[in-house]
Amino acid sequence: MSLRLVPDELWGLVEPLIPPAGRRRQGGGRSVADPRAVFTAIVFVLTSGCAWRHLPPSFGVTVPTAHRWFSTWTEAGLWGRLQRAVLDELGARGMIDWSRAVLDGAAVRAKKGGSLTGPSPVDRGKNGSKIHALSDRAGIPLVVGVSAANTNDHQALTTMVSAIPRIRTRGGRRRFRPDKLHADKAYDVRDLRRWLTERGIIVRVSRKGVDTSERLGRHRWVIERTIAWLTGRRRLTIRYETKATHYLAFVTLAAALTCWNKLTK
Repeated sequence: MSLRLVPDELWGLVEPLIPPAGRRRQGGGRSVADPRAVFTAIVFVLTSGCAWRHLPPSFGVTVPTAHRWFSTWTEAGLWGRLQRAVLDELGARGMIDWSRAVLDGAAVRAKKGGSLTGPSPVDRGKNGSKIHALSDRAGIPLVVGVSAANTNDHQALTTMVSAIPRIRTRGGRRRFRPDKLHADKAYDVRDLRRWLTERGIIVRVSRKGVDTSERLGRHRWVIERTIAWLTGRRRLTIRYETKATHYLAFVTLAAALTCWNKLTK
């Protein structure tokens, strides 16, 4: 199972990004766990949706150790670096289509509350969060984010577009702006249209009272599929993390693994 979750090729990309292992300040120092075993255990929690306390001992790492290194690596920014590394590999092979980007969000229930949660307008006001995703034309997730469930979608647009990393292209240069941006009517705000135009991005945001859902659906299904890929990792379907940084860490790792799946096909 470990090799299936984290094959050698993926670990070869992850290993150079792992922060140097440190020692605990108290207790005289203890042996450092195998980083690959810890990373594999984290991937298992993400994909299976199991609680940390139910982590099988067969992974060769204790529950406190796995969770402690998950927190440490989250603080160190490992997950974002991993996603950018995989995106660079995709870009260098010409597998990212910059002709169009698509943006959308999806609400998830937050069982334990915590930061970046709020009453969900699509779940009878129950506490929840929202996953935001921006993909290229083929559905490769370029940026992901998390907000409270009662956050209007359009409030995430500038943050998501600005967060697109500078990704390598086949020619060697780096690119971070798509030619066009598609989004639904929730993003139909005049100031946002102006903001995108000033950055040389052609606006393809559905206009309220003008464009039909059928017309938008020709492009929107791509980002809906991307979000389905992300939430296919069962840890994301319901938010159990009280810390928004931890939930975003899982979302970002899911995005990196989604990109990796594209790279290996």
